[in-house]
Amino acid sequence: MADARHTGSAGTPPRHPKHWPVWFGVGVLVLLTRLPYSWQLGLGKGIGLILHKVARSRRHIAEVNIGLCFPEKTPKEQAALVRQIFIDNGIGLMETFMGWFRGPNWLRPKTEFVGFDKVREAQASGQGVMLLGAHYSMLDLAGSLLSTELHISVSYRPQDNPVMNYIMERNRARFYDECLTRKDIRGFIRTLRQGKVLWYAQDQDFGRKNSVFVNFFGHPAATITATSRIAKAGKAKVMPLTYFRKSDHSGYVITVHDPIDIPSGNDEADAQLANDFIEQQLRANPSQYLWLHKRFKTPVDPAIKKGSLYKKNNKA
Repeated sequence: MADARHTGSAGTPPRHPKHWPVWFGVGVLVLLTRLPYSWQLGLGKGIGLILHKVARSRRHIAEVNIGLCFPEKTPKEQAALVRQIFIDNGIGLMETFMGWFRGPNWLRPKTEFVGFDKVREAQASGQGVMLLGAHYSMLDLAGSLLSTELHISVSYRPQDNPVMNYIMERNRARFYDECLTRKDIRGFIRTLRQGKVLWYAQDQDFGRKNSVFVNFFGHPAATITATSRIAKAGKAKVMPLTYFRKSDHSGYVITVHDPIDIPSGNDEADAQLANDFIEQQLRANPSQYLWLHKRFKTPVDPAIKKGSLYKKNNKA
């Protein structure tokens, strides 16, 4: 078992009175994470159902994504899946707070760790490992739990709200060796060349720059090529990582899968291989994913306005 450690700092907490309401909300969240586990799951479900009703723009995004990716489902089945996506992401929100405010040891007994010997074998030979993750709904809790097995560095995007960014960075710093912003390519490469583990995700649309268009559920999706470049420069093995909540809500399964052929020397082939793996996982666990993100935001044709696919009057 790894003893999670980090030498960095989240900086100075924002203390201006305008931030006090957010700090009050954080205090409430800390108290909620002391409730029994089953109560917290129920609370997360309730949050998800409320958001399903009131967050109409996000619901529309999920509806478009599910319509594109699961056309074989009837409209009724698609609507039920969208509802379940909100439930699972609502639970995922509570799991984020569990990971931040309770730490990993509380839920470690409920977690199965599969395939971690592959990472240790690669490190024993002096090779760094890129764990290729995705935005499955229990992402932050998975990171907390991962830290009990491995010393890991992670990539992340800073939050817009300064209080929540401070809370996120401070709590992630408890578990990870390094927290690197997603643009810190040199930091990623350095970490891997030192024979360490980097947790990285490429499954969001970051625009046309440094991306290729490859299929995701049969539709072209802008997919970053940094994965291949980082793995090549860092001389690392790339191993997909999955983390899912058990269907009976009895716990979690976190799995390191066999290494995949990245980098192969072909950025498009590498991006397609990664997308295919994530698609395979989501066909088995379709609701435990951040379908609320505009995965197909960037069109192949640059003449088409970004995000037009998600316009409510779009007939495509």
